Amino acid sequence: MDELSSLRQQYRELLERLERNEREFRRLGRAVWRVQEDERRRLARELHDGIGQNLTVLKHRLGQLDDALPADRVDARAALATALALCGDTLQDTRELSRLLRPPILDDLGLEAALRWLVRSQAEASGARIDLDVDSLPTLDGELQTLLFRVAQEALNNAAKHSGAAHIHVQLTTRDGGLQLRVHDDGRGCEPEQALQAGGSGLSGMRERLRLYGGVLQLRGVPGEGLRLSARVPLSPP
Repeated sequence: MDELSSLRQQYRELLERLERNEREFRRLGRAVWRVQEDERRRLARELHDGIGQNLTVLKHRLGQLDDALPADRVDARAALATALALCGDTLQDTRELSRLLRPPILDDLGLEAALRWLVRSQAEASGARIDLDVDSLPTLDGELQTLLFRVAQEALNNAAKHSGAAHIHVQLTTRDGGLQLRVHDDGRGCEPEQALQAGGSGLSGMRERLRLYGGVLQLRGVPGEGLRLSARVPLSPP
């Protein structure tokens, strides 16, 4: 009987150690992700306020030079027009990269506004029709907002690049003490395991991030019938 009690005690101690290790793993994982998002925020700000502002000034100076050139300097004006076009394209690309790294609207106006910007941007870029339905949301923790935004961003990127979808529906609801994000498309579809290949990026990376906050990612789909993604995360992560 004493031996059985000893085994039970050892078993309980082992379970407690495993639970402590799991909590520590999640804490460290969330800390790493916070550092990554902070770095994205810093880089986005530097691109917008540093390189972006310098390109804006350069474009203005080139425009002044173009205005100052005599009308008969055809070759010089053509060269300046090319430089102006290149500067404008680079400025636009820099601003777009800044927004993709960390859209300011997410920090300034919150998750719903950021999702509406994301849907609008992806629809313009892909040509697909994207609908968005958002429930009335409670006040959300900043990390939770970032997590759901990144899942939606990756899901829409996946649908735009790989599915060839013409229609995508995005829905964010509050249910049973948690948030549920659904992204459904009418594209080519695939086997769920193909979309969740091992690695630190893409949908598999989003699945791992959701786990850090007590969330789950589920995929349903077959070739030719589109893909259905569902991400659920508790409002109070463990």
